[in-house]
Parts: sequence; structure tokens; C-alpha cells
Amino acid sequence: MNSREEQLKAFDRLLTIMDELREQCPWDRKQTMESLRHLTIEETYELGDAILDKDLEEVRKELGDVLLHLVFYAKIGSETEDFDIADVANGICDKLIARHPHIYGDVEVADEEEVKKNWENLKLKEGKTSVLEGVPRSLPAVVKASRIQEKVAGVGFDWEKPEQVFEKLQEELGELQHEINTDNKDKIEAEFGDVMFSMINYARFLDINPENALERTNKKFITRFQYLEGKAKGQNKALKDMTLAEMDVFWNEAKLL
Repeated sequence: MNSREEQLKAFDRLLTIMDELREQCPWDRKQTMESLRHLTIEETYELGDAILDKDLEEVRKELGDVLLHLVFYAKIGSETEDFDIADVANGICDKLIARHPHIYGDVEVADEEEVKKNWENLKLKEGKTSVLEGVPRSLPAVVKASRIQEKVAGVGFDWEKPEQVFEKLQEELGELQHEINTDNKDKIEAEFGDVMFSMINYARFLDINPENALERTNKKFITRFQYLEGKAKGQNKALKDMTLAEMDVFWNEAKLL
């Protein structure tokens, strides 16, 4: 691993290259925070994929892409004299010190849960009017539900035992079935959302990340379906011309792999 001196030298190299690109490259010079936004989101998802794939070499590369974007935003901020990379770094340092009084102050905590509760309480003292203010509006719904539940749990609004959450889930499933029987699409959608919200909450009590769990199933399904496609192609058959029974043979083979 690199020494701290080497790490700082590498970061300084990146800052220098960013300065040069912003001055000399037509594409880099043209970019704005708005034009970079969708690219940053894409890079973040690519990093997420590499993490789920446990591909550490790819994680290293994707972290570089994300770091480039952070430096790019800071460079644009410096050009308008609003902030630069030092302001960004010092800002997060100050926040971390303020939010960790059990490390940098005289507060004592017993475990991780107390740290989380202190974190949310400290944010309210900083001027936030709601513990939910920090949940981005544009988050994907599953991730947003997870963050909402984590944040309200941090101030004590939570179930006590997993069994209670499971009972709530069963209750929501019953309400969904009732609305399905009445065939009211609007109410079915509302109850379906309640079921999903309860499932995500139950995942938290099981110490499972629902986003990771769903993506794991997505990847599993893709692998099995592509196996099915390959087997069909090997027999010169189109899936649309096969019966479900025929497809099930290959699907069950894929499940054994």
C-alpha cells in the first residue's frame, strides 16, 4: 500500500490534471454541474455493480471515475469562487468531528445503535426541522424506503422485535388481497406499496439490504434466462415457439448450475 505522502502526491496529480483539462480540452471546458449530473449517477451505479460483483479491480477503477467527478465539481465551484476542493474536504471533516462526539468529545456510547441515534439528534440540533430532510427526493423507491426507515428508527420510532414486523407484513398482505378482490386499481397500488414498504422494513430487522437482495435475484434470473436462451438456440428453436413445459426443462437445469 502507498504511504500517506504518496497518496497526497497522487491526489495532487489528479488536481493538476483537472486544471489542465479544464483549460485545454474543449469537452472538459464545456462541462457544467448540470451536464455532469447524469454521468455521475451512471458512474455511481457502475461502482455499485462492481461492489455487488465483488470485483475489487473494477471497484478500484470505478472509484477513480467517481473521484474524478468530485474533483470536477470542485473545480467548477472554484471557477465561480463559491468553493474549492479544500472547502469540500474541510467541510466533511468538520461534519465528521461534530457528528462523532464519542470520538472527539466526552460523549460515551454503548454500541452502534446509540451512535446512530446521536447522529440523527445532532442533525436536528444543526437546524434541520425533520430527520427525513436528508433523504434525497430522487432516490430509487427501494433505497428511499430503506433510508426513511433507518432514519426514523434512529430517533426511536421503530418496532421492538422482528416478529412484530412480520405480523404487520401479513396484515398488509391481507389488505392487498382484499383490494384485489374488489378490483380497485388505485387501492391495489396503494396496498401493494404498503406491502413493499413492510417487506423492506422486515429486511432491516433481518439485517438484509433489500436493494442488494433484489439485485441478487435480478442477476440470478438473468443468468438462468440466458442459459435457457442458449439451450434453445442450440436446438435451433425460438423461445416464443416453445411451450412452458419445454422451457421449464432448461430452467430447472439452470437452477442446478
